[in-house]
Amino acid sequence: MAALQTNCLLRSSCFIPSQLPPCRGRWRASLQSLPKLQSLIPFEELTMLTGQSTIKRNKLVAHKEEQNNSLITAKLLAIAEAAADRAEMHAIIGEQRNNWNHLFLHSINSINLTASLMAAIASIPEIAASLPLNLSSAVLFTSAAGLMLLVNKIQPSQLAEEQRNAARLFKQLERSIRSLGASTSSESDVEEAMEKVLALQKAYPLPLLPGMLEKFPKVVEPTKWWPKQKKPQRKQGVAGNGWSSEMKEEMRGVLRVLKSKDEEQYVRLGELVLTINKFLSFTGPLLAGVAAVGAASSIGGGGHGSWPAVVGGALAAVVNTLEHGGQVGMVFELFRNCAGFYRRLEEEIEYNLGEEEKEMTEQGEVFEVKMALQLGRSLSELRSMASYSSPSSEDTEIKEFAGKLF
Repeated sequence: MAALQTNCLLRSSCFIPSQLPPCRGRWRASLQSLPKLQSLIPFEELTMLTGQSTIKRNKLVAHKEEQNNSLITAKLLAIAEAAADRAEMHAIIGEQRNNWNHLFLHSINSINLTASLMAAIASIPEIAASLPLNLSSAVLFTSAAGLMLLVNKIQPSQLAEEQRNAARLFKQLERSIRSLGASTSSESDVEEAMEKVLALQKAYPLPLLPGMLEKFPKVVEPTKWWPKQKKPQRKQGVAGNGWSSEMKEEMRGVLRVLKSKDEEQYVRLGELVLTINKFLSFTGPLLAGVAAVGAASSIGGGGHGSWPAVVGGALAAVVNTLEHGGQVGMVFELFRNCAGFYRRLEEEIEYNLGEEEKEMTEQGEVFEVKMALQLGRSLSELRSMASYSSPSSEDTEIKEFAGKLF
């Protein structure tokens, strides 16, 4: 009897409400709705609809990710365009300040030599116009002394070197940002690119006054044009970390040589060149001032009083040629930038050696190749520096420099 009732329940034609046992209304309503099951959606169609919904949802997520990547790429390209524009601006201003150096050099030398010649002519007893000649030479010497003070303050050759280096670094930064835009990037890459642009802008300012870099600093320090090191993103497509114990020893050796030899050498040379530049910057205007006093004192006092003016003017021209013709300020800036270059390599090595999370360090083999190229060495030469990492070796035992480029 139970089997018969079950069979009839499954068929709409055998549906007999009078044969059902008495139950509550909610069960009757449920059983009365059984014939309507034929109008429900089949299981196959329900599965197909669920799959289509999942596909649409995945497409929506992919579309949002694509929009986000497009936005990040647009931001990186905008920063790259700004870096390219800065590079062009620094190149133009660098050329202008290099022209300043040549213009001031030849103008001041011409003034000094002309004034010396006039003072020499005025010292001849037979010359009747000694008064106007001495007066003119005194005015010229005074003008030359003032110009020398101005030029020694701004150091045009050093200004030109600053702008040349800034143009090169901005071009390098532009290329690196464009390479980021061509790959998978994130908002952290955009922030890092912005920080690099701002750090470079601070290291090499465009304005002359105010904001010019100190030309005669009390302490010589390497130039820093990079922001603080941050955790790099793990690059896709690079298998493994690549940092073995041998490579760590190699990098410790390179780091020790960089600190004890390369950076120290360029800081020491920078201090030496700065001392020479200070002496020349003080001596040139002083000699021109002595020549001006000598020319003024010889007015109406006979011909022999003009000889200090002649000698002082000639020596002032010589000192000015040594300082600005030899571009001593540019040499000082060059040494300071070289020290900064090695300081940046030191910070990169220290960061990668000190980072405990392996996934946050740069891939070891790639980092080794980059370090070898930046130091101008082959991989075998770079690996040979691992012996300097031993604590038993003294710094005085290190005879070679890590860098071979300069």
